[in-house]
Parts: sequence; structure tokens; C-alpha cells
Amino acid sequence: MNLLLLNNKQIAGNRATVSGRQLQHLLTVNNLGVGDSLRIGEINGLMGKGVITEIDNHSASLEFELDRQPPSAVPLTLVLALPRPKMLRRILQTVASMGVKRICLIHSTRVEKSFWQTAFLSPEAVQEQLVLGLEQSMDTQLPTVSQHRLFKPFVEDQLLDVINRGRAIVAHPSAPLSCPIDIQEPTTLVIGPEGGFIPYEIEKLAEQGVLSVSIGSRILRVETAVPTLISRLFPA
Repeated sequence: MNLLLLNNKQIAGNRATVSGRQLQHLLTVNNLGVGDSLRIGEINGLMGKGVITEIDNHSASLEFELDRQPPSAVPLTLVLALPRPKMLRRILQTVASMGVKRICLIHSTRVEKSFWQTAFLSPEAVQEQLVLGLEQSMDTQLPTVSQHRLFKPFVEDQLLDVINRGRAIVAHPSAPLSCPIDIQEPTTLVIGPEGGFIPYEIEKLAEQGVLSVSIGSRILRVETAVPTLISRLFPA
């Protein structure tokens, strides 16, 4: 946790109270005590520094000042076929830490319907993983995550609005074109499930102007493909 990220329920003026996971991290990982300083941020707000004024095994009190903007967002929308629940948690953390601010989770033929029943898709569980990613990368701007359980209606009725006249690509191992590198324009990146999109789904995406690209013939796990593609499109 490189940044203690606070929500508005924790804040009262220039003071905050911390408990639970964040408190345990301060105590057992950071080994902080009264008088120690740390980096602070407010969800969807500014960043700054704080000082611990009280701390015990139940809670910590801090005084802080927020005076810095968070890092710029990556101009990328990620459209992701819903991965396995445990993998989803890691991917949400990774995507949040890399600066992506819009994520659309979609269904596809190779996504098991049972995946949509996981408790990890609840708003609270999703936000928890996003916050962990932001704390890691020292960012405060929470990504938005939408869920779309029908592939065809999403692609035909909503995808063009998501793309919003920007560039749109789908990662597909058999595509003849290589994935672009170091681009500057707003982009929508579509990534399929472990087995990839079926030909019908690739065709439907192509009808909406989504270009199929490849980073090679190797079939990567989704949790590997996501950071690889983002880093290629928008190098740090």
C-alpha cells in the first residue's frame, strides 16, 4: 500500500479515521506509529501527506493535507470478456494500477454463465479490488466498471458509443496485423476469454469497426495478456 486511499465516510475536515485492512497494513507492514507520516489520497480527489495522531489495534486517527493532482489517466477503455472470478480480482487490480478508467465486462460464448453469479462482481467487491490497485500505483481516480451479460446486444447497440469515434482493436492470435505500439489517441481494447472469441464474435466486432490485431501466435492467459497489451499500446 503505497498510498492510503480514503473514502468520504472516513474523512471529517482534515482528519480521518482508519480501521480494518488499512489499519492492519499500517501496523504490520508499514510499522507506523504516532507522529509518522504517510501518503494520503481521497477517492476521486487529491493526494497529499498525513500524520498519524493516534493508533491502536482498533483504529488510527490522522491529520492530512491534500494538495496534489493524481497521475493522468490512460486514454483506454477496456472491453473484457468476463474471466474466472479469482482471475477477475487480479485483473481489476492490475488495470486500476495501470491507469485505465473505464472497464466493460462482457459475455461471450466461451465465458461460463456461472461466472456471472460470483460475489466478486458485487459493487463492493469490485471497488475493493480497484482501490487495492490504486493504492499500489498511487492514484485516486476510481475506474468505472459496467457489466453486459449479452454479447450481441452490447456489440450492436452499445459498442459504438463506447468507442466514441476513437480507435478500436481486438486482440486475436490469428490476426494478420500486429498490435500497434505507443499510440496517442483514445482507444478501445477488446480482449476475449481464455479460449478467445469465436469467429462469429470476431465478425460482429468487425462490423462495428473493431480491427483484429495480434501480439504473436502464443495464447496468453487473460491476466498476462491485459498488462502486456496495455503496456504495448501506452508505454509508461
